[in-house]
Formats: sequence, structure tokens, C-alpha cells
Amino acid sequence: MSIQVKIVNKSHHPLPAYATAGSSGMDIRAFLTEPVCLAPLERGLIPTGLFIAIPQNAEVQIRPRSGLAIKQGLTCLNTPGTIDADYRGEIKVILINLSNESQTIQDGDRIAQMVFQQVEKANWELVVELEVTERGEGGFGHTGKK
Repeated sequence: MSIQVKIVNKSHHPLPAYATAGSSGMDIRAFLTEPVCLAPLERGLIPTGLFIAIPQNAEVQIRPRSGLAIKQGLTCLNTPGTIDADYRGEIKVILINLSNESQTIQDGDRIAQMVFQQVEKANWELVVELEVTERGEGGFGHTGKK
């Protein structure tokens, strides 16, 4: 299944594309006038030059690229980042350097991936109490380590 999405590309890079037939995300590239250097634990907002019109009842999720994370220690904050259907601004990616060395992002570097998702809308039903489940109010780590 595919959806039609309008896109404006103000960068000089090719449009995002699926790398393989089985890919769920499309890589997006940095659109920079000069390199950005992130020191260890520093974060930065990286522009892409891309503007999209997401259809109603859909969203785009911005997710880290695994190769960038393992090789350079660069990952996305606010992950997955959500782009709502009514947003029309430039797609920008919050990157953080989790390595012990400064990392430089160059124009054209593949910095993240975008995944399109359908969105279900919720309608609230106000009740006095909720049905009982086996888990109940058990929270973080309540089932133990193994």
C-alpha cells in the first residue's frame, strides 16, 4: 500500500527514497551551507530542505539510522519524532552525539529516516472505573528481569 504525498525540495539533494523493496523508511539528508560539528553530548537541529503535505489520518515518524548510531554515536532525540498532517514547515532533525568524540555532519549526509504511518483518532468514553486485568497497576519492571 502506498500514499501520494506532495513534497517541496529546496535542497540540491535527491528526494528521499526507499533503499530496498523491503525498506519501511526513507533516508533523509542534511541540507547545510557549512558542516555542523557536535561535541560529545551536544545536540543540534539539522535542516533537510524538505517540506511535505502529509495526508489526513497519517503522520511521518523521524527515526535514527542504525548505521549512524553504531558507527558514529549520532542518534535522534525525541524519537520517534512525529510530524503531524497539518505541519507545513521544513523537516528538521534533532541529532545528538552520544560518542566520546566530536562528530561532523556534512551537507548531504544521511541523518535519519522517515516512516509514514496511519493514525487512529481516539474518542473518550468517561467511566467510573476500569475493568480488572491480571497486570493491574503493575508498572515499570514489575515482572522482574527474567
